[in-house]
Parts: sequence; structure tokens; C-alpha cells
Amino acid sequence: MFIIDKQKNEVYSLPAKEISAENAKSIGSELAQRILNLLVKEAMYPIDIAKALRVHEQKIYYHIRNLEKAGIIKIAKKETRQGATANFYALAEPAFVIKFKDFESTSKIAQIRNESEFLEPFIKDGQLDALIVVGSPDPHGTDKARSRDGYYGIDLALFLGTFLNYVPVFNVKLDTEVRESDLENNLILVGGPITNKITEKINPKLPIRFENGNIKSAISNETYPQDECGLVVKAKNPLSKDKYVLVVAGKRFSGTRAAIIAFLKGFKKITQGNVHNPSIKAKVVEGIDLDSDGIVDDVEFRE
Repeated sequence: MFIIDKQKNEVYSLPAKEISAENAKSIGSELAQRILNLLVKEAMYPIDIAKALRVHEQKIYYHIRNLEKAGIIKIAKKETRQGATANFYALAEPAFVIKFKDFESTSKIAQIRNESEFLEPFIKDGQLDALIVVGSPDPHGTDKARSRDGYYGIDLALFLGTFLNYVPVFNVKLDTEVRESDLENNLILVGGPITNKITEKINPKLPIRFENGNIKSAISNETYPQDECGLVVKAKNPLSKDKYVLVVAGKRFSGTRAAIIAFLKGFKKITQGNVHNPSIKAKVVEGIDLDSDGIVDDVEFRE
């Protein structure tokens, strides 16, 4: 569920959860609201909440129990503290709704929801939960390749930023800087397997992949040999359970440019999935040089 706020020509949205009037009572007190104002920023341990608010921890635990029972907050993670398991709590959603009438069909809101859902879990509740990996510009790998794709990632990052409520401090690495522990995250990979070695790791498991110097679709069984072809694929991260990868890449830098342009100009089409199987979020695009200056500036969707 999303709540929508239209201001002038801009539409803003927040993920929301429906609650009953009875459960809404749990947020009625000033202390409960102060707790929620902390938890909307980050997941916290009740004792840490008590310290931050300078309130006895028993009062905090009382509200935490009520808020969790009402579905307002949830356990976001667990840690071991002094030999015991500590539960860290966060808001179940950043907004809550009490509904007195059935929903009505609104196509624009549905479109916003579909586009936002495509970016989950990379972006959740306005926060980036992914590591962006671009190929190193220095010679690396068996091919001693130098990436020219990295600066295209800036355009992608700017686009993703329009869905964020804040700017993360550090969420980008070169493929040569990535360590095994980094692979356990949601990953956004820019560039093909020659220039981005993390793309190379996950490439064999993708529904549309790089194969024998071409782009090969396991969905349509088509092969795309053009240098200007690129792919945009959202899939499960084969290197980490319950995580996802988003690959925006081409055979060569012109193909990666085409994939980035497709993401920026044709994002709605990308969210609709593959034309042969919409449940699979994987597209092939081909770059076009409309003004004949030798630079790809538009794309066609091939599947």
C-alpha cells in the first residue's frame, strides 16, 4: 500500500500499512510517538532507545510490546549482547492508514507502485539497501580490461536518487575493491563481464546473459551480436540467499550506455518485464545514434 501526495506537478509517495482503529491506540501517547520518531531513522535496541530518550527502560519495553503487537513496529535484526539475543526494532512501514472506505481504482497510483516495487529491495522506504559496483578503469582480470562504463553509472545513480529520502555516505565500489562479504548484499552492477568481474561471477545464472561474445536470451532463445546491445536484468543474487542483483550492462561500453539510457528513458517498459514472459524482469535493448555523431543517444527494446 502507498499513500500519495500531489504537490503542483510532483507526485510523492510513501509505503504504508493499514491498521485498525484499535491498534492505532498504541501510538496515542507522546512517548510512543517519540519512540517511533527514532525508529523511522534506524533500527534500535530498546535499551538504546531508553538512553536516547532518557526514559526508564521498563517504560520503553511497555510501548515496544504494544507497538509490535499492533503491527506498527517489527524486529529488523538480532544481535548478541553479553551472551543474550538483542532484538532491534524498526517501523513496519514509514506510514500507517486507518481505512473507512474501500479503495477506488486509480491508474496513476498503480503505475507509481509498479515502478517503486521494481526497485525493491534495492530501495526500501526511501533508503538505498544495495552496493553499486562499477568496473575499474585500471587494467584488471585475465583480459587486462579497462572499464569505460563507470561514468555511465553516475547517470544511473542520479536516477536512483530520485527515489531516495536521503543520500547514503558510501555505497559504490570498483569491482577490484569488492570482497566476499560484499557479495552478500543486494548488488547493482554496471558493465559487462569483461570489465566488471562481479558481473562475470553472476552472469551464468542470469536469464539473459553474456555468452561467447554475444548477448543470449534463455527466455526467447535469441542471440544479439551487436556491440550496441545491452541488457537490464533484475534477478535473485546467486551469491547470496534472499538478496537480488540488478545488472545494467552491455557487450561493450556503447551497449552499457544503451542499457543506461533504456533505464532512464524507458523505465516503465523495464518494470513490465520481458515481452515473452512478463514475470521475468529482463530486457534486451539496442542503442541508436539518432544524430549521427557516433554516440548512442536513444534505444529500441528488442525483447
